[in-house]
Amino acid sequence: MILSLPDAEATHKFGVTLGRSLPVGTVILLEGDLGAGKTTLVQGIAEGLGIQDSIESPTFTLINEYFTGRIPLYHLDLYRLEPEEVEGLHLESYWDGLEMDLGIVAIEWAERLPYKPDNYLQICLSYCDSGRQIELIGDDQLHRNDIEDTAMPFPYRK
Repeated sequence: MILSLPDAEATHKFGVTLGRSLPVGTVILLEGDLGAGKTTLVQGIAEGLGIQDSIESPTFTLINEYFTGRIPLYHLDLYRLEPEEVEGLHLESYWDGLEMDLGIVAIEWAERLPYKPDNYLQICLSYCDSGRQIELIGDDQLHRNDIEDTAMPFPYRK
């Protein structure tokens, strides 16, 4: 599914809608050029989860954890890492529920992951003539249904 979002405000609003609707255990793989809206989308997701903290991209800290919303948000940024470095971080602890409480895991620059979780929602952000374009790819029926329901108020084409 491809959504057209005219500006950063619409991207943020879509994130809020996602944050209100996605179930615990969702892993979001975010891809897109610098400035495409990945962090703006995560800020909206955090708002939708009820998190009132300031959400900044964890470019230097790699991982920011937020526990004040309806479920935890784990915000990861892999921009400064090579795939070999990512592998040593054992990021699966954020989505397997063994070491960390399950929540929403949002991973910026997910294309640097040398492995992917079993279930995830991939969101590719890019620029287009009318603003931003977001392509949503769910890898299972649960996420496809979530995407369809969440996207209804936004202009899109399949």
